[in-house]
Amino acid sequence: MEKDTNIAWELGKIKEEVLKMGRLLEEQVYNSVKALAEKNLDLANEVVKKDDIVDQMELEIEKKCLSILALQQPMAKDLRLIATILRIIIDMERMADHSEDIARTTIDLYDQPYIKRLIDIPRMGTVAGQMVELAINALINEDTSLAMSIIPLEQEMDALYNQVFRELLSYMMQDPKTIPQATRLLLVAGNLERVGDHATNLAEMVVYMVEGKRIDINRAARSQT
Repeated sequence: MEKDTNIAWELGKIKEEVLKMGRLLEEQVYNSVKALAEKNLDLANEVVKKDDIVDQMELEIEKKCLSILALQQPMAKDLRLIATILRIIIDMERMADHSEDIARTTIDLYDQPYIKRLIDIPRMGTVAGQMVELAINALINEDTSLAMSIIPLEQEMDALYNQVFRELLSYMMQDPKTIPQATRLLLVAGNLERVGDHATNLAEMVVYMVEGKRIDINRAARSQT
């Protein structure tokens, strides 16, 4: 009984740290897109700087999870929770890397007027942030219904990416001078689309943690379009 109590307490603390990492990640996604849309160089540099904090949080959470595995030998659902956390912190760190990439694009394009007003990319940023928040809340609350409710957001993200791709491709075809910047903006859209994919990975792992089964949310999203 004492062992179970210890594991529950330690896992509770780790979930709190995952929540903190998730909130910082949401902030990174939001600020990276805000910096791009507003040409805010200070905010872009802040995003780049805070990526190191996300990296450190991943390492600390991983160390604590491995310590529980080695010393407490958790079973059943506790073991699945630890496996889930070890997996999702990798996805979360990669999402932070995508945010950093967007911030660096902002820095690189700072002196250039944009070839068009940014509309759909900020929308993608909003959806990406919503997906991250939803997936993190699903994990903390161990709520599979909440995890599955990410499907409409995944569909919206894909639609927005396709819209951005078509629009930027049109600009490049009409005026070759726009190709360098349009390519960078397309990479930004790709970064946000990947953030969405990682968020769906988180949601899938929540279902695995709670129910012990694996699902493909991307496939489910495509089947509903």
